[in-house]
Amino acid sequence: METIYTIPVNRTFETADDCPYCRLYRELEKNELDIILGASMMEPDIRIQTNKLGFCKEHYEQMFGAKNRLGLALILESHLDSVEKVLSPGMLGFKDRAERIAQGASELNSTCYVCSRIEHHFAKMIETSMLLWENDKEFRKKFDSQHYFCVPHYQRMMESAKRNLPKKLLGDFVSAAENIQNAYQEKLREDVSWFVKKFDYRYKDEPWGDSKDAIERAIAFLSGK
Repeated sequence: METIYTIPVNRTFETADDCPYCRLYRELEKNELDIILGASMMEPDIRIQTNKLGFCKEHYEQMFGAKNRLGLALILESHLDSVEKVLSPGMLGFKDRAERIAQGASELNSTCYVCSRIEHHFAKMIETSMLLWENDKEFRKKFDSQHYFCVPHYQRMMESAKRNLPKKLLGDFVSAAENIQNAYQEKLREDVSWFVKKFDYRYKDEPWGDSKDAIERAIAFLSGK
């Protein structure tokens, strides 16, 4: 089995740190931001899409932080022209104008070019990981070595497994994923509890153990990227 997504998925699962799907998402995000602020920003078909979809707050901030002010300004210049057309519907009655403006603003606030590009590839990568687990014994070993899956990606992984894995293998997959997740959840719960106890004077002289970053790890586990 060989697809354009096999290599990045295999590579990501070779290490075990945070959620492997979060790592895949971050890699996709970086690639898409590099592309959109590079030469592709001037390609007419891409500009049509960025004009229509715009960007979410998070990706505006990341593009601003990339220090390519001119590139971002060029994108914003043509996007603002499109926004003006959406938010200035012309000579309609007040009620109709309000409705048209509200609808247009709602659409602008719910779309992002970078998010849509990431989602397109990310969905295929999750599916690829299921196909690899089904057909590649070495990948199963990589899968079993993972520390955990964040809750949002755990959900998507299970949904993909239900759609893509044969019924005879689904039980084995779910059990393998649960073994990883349950062990991490138990340890995380212990670390958070110990973090809380360290603020009790009776435990102030006890070692912190692995609990110092328990809050950060719990947030990453619960919320993902």
